[in-house]
Amino acid sequence: MKIARSTLAVAAIGALALTACSDSGDSASTSGGGTIAGADCATGTIKASGSSAQKNAMTEWINAYQTACSGATIEYSPSGSSAGRADFVNNQVAFAGSDSAMSDELSQAAARCNGTPPINIPMVGGAIALTYNLEGVDNLVLTPDVTAKIFNSEITKWNDPAIAKVNPDVTLPDQPIAQFHRSDGSGTTDNFTQWLKAAAPDAWPYESGSDWAAKGGQGAKGSDGVASSVKSTPNSIGYVELSFVETQGLQAASVDNGGGAVAPSAETATAALAKAKLSPNADAGKGDMTMQIDYTLQDPKAYPVLLLTYEIACETGNAADTAPLTKGFLTYTASTEGQGILTGIGYVPLPSDLQSKVADTVSTLA
Repeated sequence: MKIARSTLAVAAIGALALTACSDSGDSASTSGGGTIAGADCATGTIKASGSSAQKNAMTEWINAYQTACSGATIEYSPSGSSAGRADFVNNQVAFAGSDSAMSDELSQAAARCNGTPPINIPMVGGAIALTYNLEGVDNLVLTPDVTAKIFNSEITKWNDPAIAKVNPDVTLPDQPIAQFHRSDGSGTTDNFTQWLKAAAPDAWPYESGSDWAAKGGQGAKGSDGVASSVKSTPNSIGYVELSFVETQGLQAASVDNGGGAVAPSAETATAALAKAKLSPNADAGKGDMTMQIDYTLQDPKAYPVLLLTYEIACETGNAADTAPLTKGFLTYTASTEGQGILTGIGYVPLPSDLQSKVADTVSTLA
């Protein structure tokens, strides 16, 4: 399946900039007088880091917010989920992006939030695409079992009988598989391996986690690194957030979880994400919004390999000089207008009920 980048995001950003008012350029610790659709402007500078999967979403959001709100500077480093969580614990960033909810580090992070544990705020939905580079193959289908064996180096050639069985009408090359995975601590890896563990437990002997545990393959840093490696390497495969497939013009396999082959798209990922359930972590702040994804879905209209990127923030105890801009920016990203940008750039907006709850949670940050 060949995927082309949509131009909807450009139009959305233009509309936001035209309808927004410039702020008054007050000091960093106060809100400005302007607005952006879905939020008030705030001034100052904040830094954030983490998930590379949400890099493209953050780029669009930051451009839109800064265009509408003069005096606001937001810097986001797509360093990977593990690095983002560490930066947050060490008080290096105003908030962190992570494709896995913060859990083990909650007690450590409480120190930088004046003793109150931070919260996980779901913000970006997406499909994890199995992107591949096979000349002449436009419609590859993979099952959880076959995928697990490829990424555990048990299936090493493209014309292996197991791959051929689920692709009877495809001419597969007699070539070794070049497999790419994340070399850095990654929430995308965590979600991808959660799917493998849940949907192919007999074929995937490892626990899920942010660090790659399987044998073989080649590591690449960040979602953009995996995407670039697959694009430049014939007969290769990797896993990245769907947005990177779209922006780099790559192929993405359909996944058959047992209910039929489903191609990754905003629509099929939205259908699956709508079935996720709120499951707050008792060790986090009271407004925590950790979600539970069902990776074993067998729905012909729902793509099962998903991720949710969370923004990790102090529920209370935000620094006075960064709190207004942190709250203002996250209010925008959680708004109907901010979420509306996502579909046009290969992501999945939060379901309306969840989006409303997320917006309410962000409004309480202090």
